[in-house]
Amino acid sequence: MEVEAGGPGSKRRKSAALGVHVRVPSPAEAHDSDPSAKQDDGGADRISDLPDTILGEIISLLPTGDGARTQILSPRWRHLWRSAPLNLDCRELTDNLWHLPDFTVTQILSSHTGPVRRFCVPTHHFLGVPETTLELWLRSPGLDNLQELEFICIPASTFRFSATLLAFTLGQSLLSDDITRGLHFPLLKHLTLQEVTLSDCSLHSFISGCPVLECLLIYGSFGLRSLKINSSTLRSISIKAGNRFGSDDIEIKELVIENAPCLQRLLGLHFGYGLHVSVLSAPKLEAFGCFFTWAFSSTKLVLGSSVMQEPHVNTLTMARCTIKILAVHFCELSLDTIIQLLAYFPCLEKLYVASNYLRLSNFWRTKHQNLITSLDIRLKTIVLDSYRGKKSEVNFVTFFVLNAKVLELMTLVVPDKRYNEKFLELQRRKLQLENKASTGAQFQFTPKSDIRVDNVMNMKDAHDLDSWDPFIC
Repeated sequence: MEVEAGGPGSKRRKSAALGVHVRVPSPAEAHDSDPSAKQDDGGADRISDLPDTILGEIISLLPTGDGARTQILSPRWRHLWRSAPLNLDCRELTDNLWHLPDFTVTQILSSHTGPVRRFCVPTHHFLGVPETTLELWLRSPGLDNLQELEFICIPASTFRFSATLLAFTLGQSLLSDDITRGLHFPLLKHLTLQEVTLSDCSLHSFISGCPVLECLLIYGSFGLRSLKINSSTLRSISIKAGNRFGSDDIEIKELVIENAPCLQRLLGLHFGYGLHVSVLSAPKLEAFGCFFTWAFSSTKLVLGSSVMQEPHVNTLTMARCTIKILAVHFCELSLDTIIQLLAYFPCLEKLYVASNYLRLSNFWRTKHQNLITSLDIRLKTIVLDSYRGKKSEVNFVTFFVLNAKVLELMTLVVPDKRYNEKFLELQRRKLQLENKASTGAQFQFTPKSDIRVDNVMNMKDAHDLDSWDPFIC
């Protein structure tokens, strides 16, 4: 649906989610086109002429408090908020991170007569809210057709949403086998488990009860040892395992993608604690977000019949030709390892690299002289996080400047305190950009605040997994 008013000088507001485009006329346009506006220097209010259904959709896209405040705009708007679809996010109702005035939520749910699409009560806001109040909220008639729920626990009343939920975020709960065995969410597409304790069997039952599930994010959960994924619908999986307080023991030891014909993104994997990842069948896998710390020799990655085990890549028996996007996080920036990865993933187009230390020299001109002529570098995009201009980084970057023949863009993310013209000019000379192997390649420097290669490690909502390239912040 597209609704437009006004000419080229208008301002535009857009809702990509609903496909609604509303153009608000400039004062000059309103003055010229509306006779009554000529007597009113404030301009014509053409948004208010839109049907209630469209205005209600616009209000539903606003933060909770802003949506409620639209009632004071004019008599025309006074009734709209109460009947518009409501996205009730409790984070927007208080400035206090640890306290939620429960009467505010109760008042909103009792006074709002329209449907509630989304109800979000984050973990820290549950402190001090009585269980009876939580139960009262969940049983509110306005939540009858709830589509998105973020909640800390899973009381019995939660299951009344099973037929309508599209997205479910569950935090700090214990999911027993008895609970998950009966779960069925026929429409659920996004599932997020934050600090949830459950067994391998419970997770398998949960996934089996979600026949159209597309995005699964497990963040800091416990009790899982060996995850075996068999799903005909999953498109994105992200796993960041948690650690018990005072313990270095990681809960998830093994992830096996047995059969996932639609899987495109496998993200957030942390190999530093000996996690074994096996991808046996995922023919559409394109984005792989493994973060290698090389801290433990037990790390192992199996793709089909190909095995890569730290720190060397074994001889390939099956080329991994589907993966086009790769993100790695080193303890020490290592060009040797990147060269191994280029051989292991021969069709890589985008590479994101982050590192903590720069102790390696990354000299390559003599060491890899014979390899350079035979190595097929197909990379089109490279992003190097936290570039400080050290010798190790300069050697790393110049390898691609002088040898990547189809490179289109290389982005060097610079710490904000170093980002100045003097530093950038010096780096351009050091990197020999005038001798680049790809004549069309562009090299840009950007401040750290604009992009983070390890952004995927901080994801806490399965909606973040929808992006084709989730490493772009």
